[in-house]
Amino acid sequence: MEFSLTILGTSAAQPAHGRHPSAQLLRMREHSLLIDCGEGTQMQLGKYRLHSGRIDRIFISHLHGDHCFGLIGLLTSFALSDRDRPLEVYSPPGLREMIEVQLRMTASRLPFVVNFVEVTVGDLEVLVEEEAFEVLAFPLRHRIPTLGYLFRERPAPRRIRPEKIEEYGLDFLQIRAIKSGADLSLPGGSMVPNAELTYPSSPPRSFAYCSDTAFEPRIAEFANGVDLLFHESTFCSDRADRAAETQHATAAQAAQIARLAGAGRLLLGHFSSRYEDATVFLQEAQAIFPRSELTWEGRVVQLPFEKRPF
Repeated sequence: MEFSLTILGTSAAQPAHGRHPSAQLLRMREHSLLIDCGEGTQMQLGKYRLHSGRIDRIFISHLHGDHCFGLIGLLTSFALSDRDRPLEVYSPPGLREMIEVQLRMTASRLPFVVNFVEVTVGDLEVLVEEEAFEVLAFPLRHRIPTLGYLFRERPAPRRIRPEKIEEYGLDFLQIRAIKSGADLSLPGGSMVPNAELTYPSSPPRSFAYCSDTAFEPRIAEFANGVDLLFHESTFCSDRADRAAETQHATAAQAAQIARLAGAGRLLLGHFSSRYEDATVFLQEAQAIFPRSELTWEGRVVQLPFEKRPF
């Protein structure tokens, strides 16, 4: 099943050096989830031939413009495309009012329902529960209320060994129970342990999105063990004072969080316009966390299943 992330914007505060403001598209199974929606996001979706009409949920980290000024344009484009499916938009409080004012002042109407879910959290809390995945929110440390998001697959059922179906003459109900973890009871009263009947399922995959935030060790607890961590790296350590002043993180601090969290991989992004060449962020982060990687626009990051025998 697909679990992939397409990078649409990597710039902090404003477009610079060919970089656009923050936006990412996460595909989980048949779902398309947009994370942040900076200015020009709808153009980036078109540029990379992504079907924006398939987006069913949008997650906004906070209400600074480089993370949400593209939303009104995207919503009105949905209207022009005759979208009629409902849309859920998650954010800190205030986004509903912002969008409603823009719609009212432009005499615009959306022909679909937008369900604004305004979120305030002090810890890790569940926002979305689907059969295949869940989305959780947690607090970041920035100048205004800001959310981090954790996207996590639900564990898949165990996989039955094909030869065991024939060996024990298993019917549909027995197979379903065994996939759910049950042992097999034989007519003579003996039991066959589930581990002898099944293969383990592939471990569920996970992705944590953290932008914008000052260095905050609690993030490592919220993102503990994630396969993929996006953590903003607005500055390098040469501007650590500026990072502290604006409540942003350096590449080194992002790498420290990834190391503390035991993340599989770290994605760096949200680069300040003060840096034309983003490789300086990578060099700084890899000295602390070697599995650090740069984001760039159009990059597709895949999270493959861990292969299991069958």
